[in-house]
Amino acid sequence: MDPHFQDISIGLYHRDTDYVVHSYSQKAGTRERLDFITRAMAVLGGLQESQGGLRFHCGSLHPLAIRRIFLESCKLKTDAALEQRPLTLHDKKSNLELDVTRTGPGAYQVSARGDSPDAASRVSAMANGLAKLAEISRSDGTGDTVTFSCGESHDALIGLLLYRALNVRAALREEEMASSRGVLVAPSAQK
Repeated sequence: MDPHFQDISIGLYHRDTDYVVHSYSQKAGTRERLDFITRAMAVLGGLQESQGGLRFHCGSLHPLAIRRIFLESCKLKTDAALEQRPLTLHDKKSNLELDVTRTGPGAYQVSARGDSPDAASRVSAMANGLAKLAEISRSDGTGDTVTFSCGESHDALIGLLLYRALNVRAALREEEMASSRGVLVAPSAQK
């Protein structure tokens, strides 16, 4: 349900090699809203637009990552400015600057700038959050590096996920609630 455009229902659909943002709504302005969300996904997630669809430049599907990009893009109002997010985040809890640096093919290392006894645990939490939000592998032997299985860089996606990665439980809970909206559930299956 899109709170920024008349509560229409919007979905992300997988085609053979790409994804498409779609709605069955016939309300005036729906096409413009869908075009904005598609553009937002391209900018925020570093996706390529082709024939009305979206795909990662690496050719991989990255289903969990695309879902997160879609949800974050739908949160934006149609007139919002679109720009790729930086690979740096100020962590208010520890008063550290957390940086993510590309270190190799599809590999990213999380580091902290500042003086805090929590630096190692916050770096590990950030790497763990990134891994959970986008199904990125944690590199063996280090708690600060994550690697995309496709072996390609995804800077825009990493920048988008940084803010959510420190509070991954809340992000996953929000995603679960959003996906269950509008779904009929038998009374015996309700919590």
